[in-house]
Amino acid sequence: MKNKGVWIFLGIVVLLAIYLVSTFNKMKKAEIAVNGQWGQVEVAYQARADKTKNLVEIVKGSADFEKSTLTDVIEARSKATSINLSGDNLTPENIKAFEEAQSQFTGALSRLMVTVERYPDLKTTQAFRDFQAQYEGMENRIAVERRKFNDTVGAYTSITETFPGNMFASMFGFKPKGFFEANEGAENAPDISFK
Repeated sequence: MKNKGVWIFLGIVVLLAIYLVSTFNKMKKAEIAVNGQWGQVEVAYQARADKTKNLVEIVKGSADFEKSTLTDVIEARSKATSINLSGDNLTPENIKAFEEAQSQFTGALSRLMVTVERYPDLKTTQAFRDFQAQYEGMENRIAVERRKFNDTVGAYTSITETFPGNMFASMFGFKPKGFFEANEGAENAPDISFK
């Protein structure tokens, strides 16, 4: 009779261990997916920053262009690219800081595009027309990657913050991840005209 009780106890321990390992693996896979998708978000933002660097060079060539607008873009680009996040620090606060820097960059870039309207010689250069053609695609890619990131964070969050996963998430060291959220005024699309 004693052997039967020991076997039952050992069976329960083994089943619990299997459950814990399975839960850990599920959380780890979700975290890896979040980190991988974050990499795609960074790639999209970096592509925009790189293309904007080319735009800055195009605009610098226009001698009578408003230098303050160009300086704003350069500074906003520098700030936006200086915030580096990794999978370990994708907290809601850090995501918000990253998004604020990117929004400032987007705003400066939008102001630059509006200012360009007053410079017909600049608008007719092939390099500027190429940038215009690529700009919409870059912004769309950023939006798609952000949506995918939020979907991935949602899946991660549903595993780590619902029962019974939430009991083990902190024990295993899984921390909450931040979502991209719309900034104030984001419901109003920026006016960028390429006339």
